[in-house]
Amino acid sequence: MCGIAGIVDLRGEAVTPSAIEKITGLIAHRGPDGAGFWFSDDKRIALGHRRLAIIDPGARGDQPMHSGDGRFVIVYNGEVYNFLELRAELQAAGVPFRTESDTEVILAAWQAWGPDMLLRFNGMWALAIADKVSGDVFLARDRFGIKPLLYSISDGRLVFASEMRAIVRSGLVPTDIDADAARRIMVDAFGIEGSERTLHREIKRLQGGHHLWIRGGRTSVTRWWRTLDHLPQLPSTEAERVERFGQIFRDAVALRMRSDVPIGTCLSGGFDSSAIICTMSEAEKKGMGPRGNHAWRHAFVASFPGSPNDERPQAEEAAAWAGVEPTILQIGDDDALRDFDRVLEDMDEVYIGLPTAVWLIYRELRRQKVLVSLDGHGADELMGGYLQAGGTGAFWMRNVVSGIMERWRFLSNAVDFARAALLKRRGHFFLRGGLSSLPRGFAVVGDEDHLPTEWGSFNRRLYRMLHGTVLPTILRNFDRLSMAHGIEVRMPFLDWRLVTYAVALPEEAKYADGYSKLIARRAMAGCMPESIRTAKRKIGFNSPMPEWLNGPLSSWTASLLAKKVEAFTELVDEPAFEKAVLKLNRDRSWDWESAGRIWPYLHMKWVLARLPG
Repeated sequence: MCGIAGIVDLRGEAVTPSAIEKITGLIAHRGPDGAGFWFSDDKRIALGHRRLAIIDPGARGDQPMHSGDGRFVIVYNGEVYNFLELRAELQAAGVPFRTESDTEVILAAWQAWGPDMLLRFNGMWALAIADKVSGDVFLARDRFGIKPLLYSISDGRLVFASEMRAIVRSGLVPTDIDADAARRIMVDAFGIEGSERTLHREIKRLQGGHHLWIRGGRTSVTRWWRTLDHLPQLPSTEAERVERFGQIFRDAVALRMRSDVPIGTCLSGGFDSSAIICTMSEAEKKGMGPRGNHAWRHAFVASFPGSPNDERPQAEEAAAWAGVEPTILQIGDDDALRDFDRVLEDMDEVYIGLPTAVWLIYRELRRQKVLVSLDGHGADELMGGYLQAGGTGAFWMRNVVSGIMERWRFLSNAVDFARAALLKRRGHFFLRGGLSSLPRGFAVVGDEDHLPTEWGSFNRRLYRMLHGTVLPTILRNFDRLSMAHGIEVRMPFLDWRLVTYAVALPEEAKYADGYSKLIARRAMAGCMPESIRTAKRKIGFNSPMPEWLNGPLSSWTASLLAKKVEAFTELVDEPAFEKAVLKLNRDRSWDWESAGRIWPYLHMKWVLARLPG
């Protein structure tokens, strides 16, 4: 797990060392264990790397790494969990290896299979491979966009990096705001991450399941992964289906326990994270395979004393079942403003919530030298977690609303109009220009997929949440907040075998009788605390925003409103916006709904106020 950056001059001019060193230095937090650079002989290609050493952590695993014959060079961010199996296959074909790293396996796979290697990988990645002979450069992102890759083509060069802020601050590309993207983010924070567009007009996102070629000075982007093309044949009986789900899930967890450094988990007390830690315990009892790390008994729990979204009792119950003594991190009002600007800075994007709690928990992992966390992201979008009853948090409310809208995505223009009308009628619409300024929905991954005719609205909605809207946004958030502290997050529920299996399942296997993730719950019977396995309660991993906005953050919001930010004024009806915020502050009437609705505007103004130039 690392940070990568690169500059390719499409005119054939030399890239200066200072340029690649600067953009790579801007992602130093992603790789605190070392830096490396490479230039092509003609200096028109430069690659930069910041290393977080997880597999083969010695110097021989450093990047940029060269292939055995010296022709190819790679910078890579992520993990290919099945690298041992691929290595054995390549060795059987006569390929020698010098290291124990998965990076070298990728290089050998590239020479053996070319872009088709991506279909053989089980993992998460963003990578760039340069061919020293042809001068071609190949960029690729994993199936579901777990690891980030952003790029810009302007002024005759391509610039890429793991984070948008690195490109923005590099001084290498224009940083003009995409006004339509900004408006969309403030109204629908989940509506852009699955697209290629970003807040900046000249910066694009390489979407999940896509790769980019630079050949002969020209660039082309191709979608290499389409989940619908890989759906498996399902077992015939329900019992067999449950058993198969359990087999895949357990193997997904075991593969993600391969590490040469200590591993752990962020434990919320909900079904997803509890299932993971209990399965980690089971994996050790059954005997982990090669490179499985036995230093895994590290569970980190964020506790919010006195808050309704505190799940400490449930987390402690799951930890006890797994035989783990958890680390409890209590988060209170004193944490609201501490490191506040850095938290928002590390977020790198505008969102509907304040990510302080997540940022703090990953910081605690780094402090205790636990560099890898197996977390439960993806289960909700695979199997309908947002439909569970109970729970608090604007995050979950917004997802349910978004999901209802997505059922009718073929009427996207009407949906946008109806959503805007609803917001305005309630006094929630703050965009300058009113309804006419609301941009249409952006094209996201999966929009053009022809879904099976037998699918109902539930499976159709999950498919779009998984590929285009909610999950891409969640993955972005957790990547930035974990990598801000140099922590690698692995996600067993996003093993591609489990994803394709779950997508193929009928709706009743995922949601029935008020239970979401039904097949996963059945597969975990007897393998985790029954009170958690059968609980319908759903709590989001959120900072206690209403309490903080009504308390320690009220002065911050007031001071932000007082700032004059021209780019924000051009987008937002500030008098109406300020009136609404000041009333909430005065009445101390912030709740989860108002926080989720208004925070994106506050966050956007903060971001725009800090842009260079």
